[in-house]
Amino acid sequence: MDIPVSLATALRNARHVAVLTGAGISAESGVPTFRDSQTGLWARFRPEELATPEAFERNPQMVWEWYEWRRKLVGQARPNPGHYALARIEQHMPGFTLITQNVDGLHHAAGSRNVVEMHGNIMRNKCFEHGHAVDRPDDDPKPPRCPRCGGRVRPDVVWFGEMLPEHALQAALGAAGTCDVFLCVGTSTVVEPAASLPFTALARGACVVEINPAPTPLTSRASYVLTGPSGIILPRLVAAAWPPTG
Repeated sequence: MDIPVSLATALRNARHVAVLTGAGISAESGVPTFRDSQTGLWARFRPEELATPEAFERNPQMVWEWYEWRRKLVGQARPNPGHYALARIEQHMPGFTLITQNVDGLHHAAGSRNVVEMHGNIMRNKCFEHGHAVDRPDDDPKPPRCPRCGGRVRPDVVWFGEMLPEHALQAALGAAGTCDVFLCVGTSTVVEPAASLPFTALARGACVVEINPAPTPLTSRASYVLTGPSGIILPRLVAAAWPPTG
């Protein structure tokens, strides 16, 4: 796909770029989507039966072991060209905010710095009772115990029925409301509140670009629609905005 010259110019001249990424960009790195990861021993469970505070209260060992299994899947993944392209865009921008619905940490691994993790990070842990970070929990018991208070340790992700971290939500809303260009990458734009962010950017006059293999509720309203995998389109977008020299 050719990148429109007007889009390349808009990106190159932007003062603040905001990006929203969803499961699509991680799937290109081999990370199973939340529902596709229910295989093997876990195939008989629905994610909604495991990713809740109530499930952790009922059977903390089972929930912890499910997340250990998911962490192994995520740990095998590496950033793809789409992740690296976003990190390169950040290097060119006076202002850049990368908002992600993913919990795999691949944006950090690719070199992105200003990352807003709306749903947390599966590789981090926190105390279930008090919420403070736990860096290195013991392997036993399962789940481990918090060294500060003795409470149970849980993954630092947002479960069903929980509120998003307030600081992450405010950072995302602020970026959507102040950016010149908004890139919506690999997300279905149906899960709120993230789904509203590109529409907020549109209402504030930003250039909104959708990069996705399939149509979404945003498609008919986006300023530009680039149909295809982000791992192919994002590097082309970077090359169009900042052509290689020499």
